[in-house]
Amino acid sequence: MSYTILRPSYFMEVWLSPHLGFDFNNRKATVYGAGKQRISFISLGDVAEFAVRAVRSRDAGNSTIELGGPNAVSPLEAVRIFEEVAGAPFEQHHVPEDALREQFAAATDSLQKSFAGLMLDYARGGS
Repeated sequence: MSYTILRPSYFMEVWLSPHLGFDFNNRKATVYGAGKQRISFISLGDVAEFAVRAVRSRDAGNSTIELGGPNAVSPLEAVRIFEEVAGAPFEQHHVPEDALREQFAAATDSLQKSFAGLMLDYARGGS
């Protein structure tokens, strides 16, 4: 059986959205960890397009492909970019990595544990 595994980095539609504390309209941003780790954010649409192309390509068969945006930026750099676009500063709320580790340790079910693990990985700049 032929396979292709796509491993996208963090979706900008999720991590730069109000659901996770990045609220452009209200100029507020939650920054997990120090915010200096660089992340190659990617768009859901870009991953979908890549998936379609991978299905049609013989070169993508039997491989694992890492996907990310062309330019890695830190969450703090992303906030600065959004501030420039908005023409106004953002209120920032920082969640220390220690708090994320505590949340991970205190998780009582697999969904909470998974979500806490994702936030911790994001804070560390994982992809």
